[in-house]
Amino acid sequence: MPNTKAAIRHVRRSEIQTQVNRVRKSKYKSAIRKMESLISVKKSKKDAIAFLSEFHSQLMKISKTGVIKRKTASRKISRLTKKINKL
Repeated sequence: MPNTKAAIRHVRRSEIQTQVNRVRKSKYKSAIRKMESLISVKKSKKDAIAFLSEFHSQLMKISKTGVIKRKTASRKISRLTKKINKL
């Protein structure tokens, strides 16, 4: 248990930030799942290309907050872009 007022505030802030990060991580995972599903349906290359810019934006916003690292986001974007180009 926290002993000081400042420690209590830190605990409260930590709980709030944990919830925010959980939402961000969920958005990250759902964006990746959506992109992979668009790629797996081979006929939807146009849909995948249309979603690519939004996907890139989402991953960079999430990486900016520190939920995932910037290079991890770049690597995911790069690999999924390669898969789209192979279609």
